[in-house]
Amino acid sequence: MTTMISEVYDTFISAGADEEKARQATEAVAEYEQRFDHIDKELLLLKWMMGVMLAGIVSLVLKGFFV
Repeated sequence: MTTMISEVYDTFISAGADEEKARQATEAVAEYEQRFDHIDKELLLLKWMMGVMLAGIVSLVLKGFFV
């Protein structure tokens, strides 16, 4: 079962939407939010990987100048 965001559901209901349509729209919004959370986690991993790679490249460049 898909999760719903109660604030969004209440907003749709107060705007005059049908309950079933409000539920479907709220579930769709929650699915997109979960997708964005997943993308954020992947971006965090990529940032760490780039940081480690950059540190390695900088260390090789400094080794080339000072050795």
